[in-house]
Amino acid sequence: MTRAVLSIGSNLGDRFAYLQSVVDGLKPYVVAVSPVYETAAWGVEDQPDFLNAVVIVASDDVDEWGWLRRGQELENAAGRVREKRWGPRTLDVDVVSVDGVTSDHPELLLPHPGAFERATVLIPWLDVEPDAVLPGHGPVAALQFSAEGVRRRDDLVLSSGWMDA
Repeated sequence: MTRAVLSIGSNLGDRFAYLQSVVDGLKPYVVAVSPVYETAAWGVEDQPDFLNAVVIVASDDVDEWGWLRRGQELENAAGRVREKRWGPRTLDVDVVSVDGVTSDHPELLLPHPGAFERATVLIPWLDVEPDAVLPGHGPVAALQFSAEGVRRRDDLVLSSGWMDA
């Protein structure tokens, strides 16, 4: 059984629908879905605000590479175009952590190298897993990060189907 933490974000088009497409596309594997947050762009700041969330997934037959491929398939289905690093995007699915696995492979860095300082990952993750631990960095609740510009959007609730009842 592998368990993965995925960070999802969108700042183009129907941002919420793109996030929901990830939850729908991973439905058989979804363990938890965080609330949605709206955040200012990071890296390249001259772009629309993002909607962000965290999805925790688990499967008996999907490893870290499988989670990466599934995320890329969902990005492609959303029309993701990679024109500029940290630029605007319809959908971004980042593999943050998979069962404490570490990887320095250029295509799959684990844990995600920027996760330890990004409120867009850490705040939603803490919502669904208050005792979360980021490999190599320790308990997420103990990490120092700025929550400036991060707004919880309680009017936007990602539906995970049977888990919503």
